[in-house]
Amino acid sequence: MKVAVTGATGFVGSCLIQRLHREGHTILVLTRNTTFAQKVFPSGAFPNLEIVAYTPTESGSWQSAIALCDAVVNLAGEPIGEGRWTPERKQEILNSRKLGTQKIVEAIATVNPKPTVLVNASAIGYYGTSETATFDETSLSGNDFLAQVCQAWEAEATKVKDAGVRLVILRFGIVLGNGGALAKMIPPFKLFAGGPIGTGRQWFSWIHVDDLVNLIMQALTKPEIEGVYNATAPNPVRMADLSHSLGEVMHRPSWLPVPGFAIEALLGDGAIVVLEGQKVLPKRTVETGFEYRYSNLQSALKEILK
Repeated sequence: MKVAVTGATGFVGSCLIQRLHREGHTILVLTRNTTFAQKVFPSGAFPNLEIVAYTPTESGSWQSAIALCDAVVNLAGEPIGEGRWTPERKQEILNSRKLGTQKIVEAIATVNPKPTVLVNASAIGYYGTSETATFDETSLSGNDFLAQVCQAWEAEATKVKDAGVRLVILRFGIVLGNGGALAKMIPPFKLFAGGPIGTGRQWFSWIHVDDLVNLIMQALTKPEIEGVYNATAPNPVRMADLSHSLGEVMHRPSWLPVPGFAIEALLGDGAIVVLEGQKVLPKRTVETGFEYRYSNLQSALKEILK
């Protein structure tokens, strides 16, 4: 295949590029920062990879580059867990997903021949937060800021179906691997200062990055895969259990909690990402026959921290 990827230099995107490269696919990387992308994916190591500059929220000549692609994977979006959610920051988070997806769909609709599939990221923030409810792909959306972002994000992606293109929306849980959220949690444990964040009762719906990449590959290659799927492992845990498992695997104590007010002081409204959670089950994903390599947290952490 020839696959166009946005968000390629991010944690998940770079793992996907490595997988596509190993399997011999041709890759088109759409990026705001071509210099950085060239460092991450040097031409000598990635001879089948082309880098094209684009502005995610604007139409442009970059859109025509999608014409000869078989598939598009749209992973781009401003990080949600970094910095305070000022009104300007919230607008950036929304626009990067809503307008970014709108422009990708616009490109797909106007080129010929068209890609046959769009795999679009979303997030389990779609469901809102709860300590007691359990969510699957049939559950209604929440009404907080992140839920509204996910609704707008998915609504733009859905328009690609008007162009006769298959759509797969993957609602990402918290992705575990050598990077991402785990990279921020490990240092305190190394210093014997690790522990649960906030109350510890909040749900932590996670997925190993290898399983997430496998899910994306399944979406790309299986025509019967269509619609919304939760990209989470089948066994979510509470934050306290995550901290306990992380301490066990790292041979470190996990008794020193990080108080919620400290996270709120640092992140403001953005603290909701770590202080509140949701128990999300991948019902439709499991029904496809997808086989998880890491269905329980302990095995995932052991592989990552080996």
